[in-house]
Amino acid sequence: MNMPVAFSFSVSFGDTTNDTSFQEVSGITSEISTEDVVEGGENRFVHKLPKGIKRGNLELKRGIAPLSSQLVTWCKSVLESDFSAAIVPKDITVNLLDEENNPVRSWNFVAAFPIKWDVEGFNSTKNEIAIEKIVLSYTYSTRKL
Repeated sequence: MNMPVAFSFSVSFGDTTNDTSFQEVSGITSEISTEDVVEGGENRFVHKLPKGIKRGNLELKRGIAPLSSQLVTWCKSVLESDFSAAIVPKDITVNLLDEENNPVRSWNFVAAFPIKWDVEGFNSTKNEIAIEKIVLSYTYSTRKL
């Protein structure tokens, strides 16, 4: 059995197709937060009880996209509107692909919206592509494959 490789993936937003290529996707995490409860009368024991699920933010890195990008338009509408319009969340799907571009693992992030749009610094002494990072919050995630 071949193990999937981490360099071949796709990202899609809501009902749109892949808007642009991404260099990196990170933040696919889930963790149970716990609460310590000391047992009454027996100070040697501390019980860890589950409180809830914590999820990281989904981070997407890519070369700076043009203003015509649907993703850029969506991010601008959320981050530059000063809450004058309702935030329209989107479902986001991240697929890990095999050598024939078929999904071998897939995650769906429900009701996501941008919370940060970061452009990395410019440096005249380096010959690198200009990078932007989009950070998204979401309600919950599911692994489909």
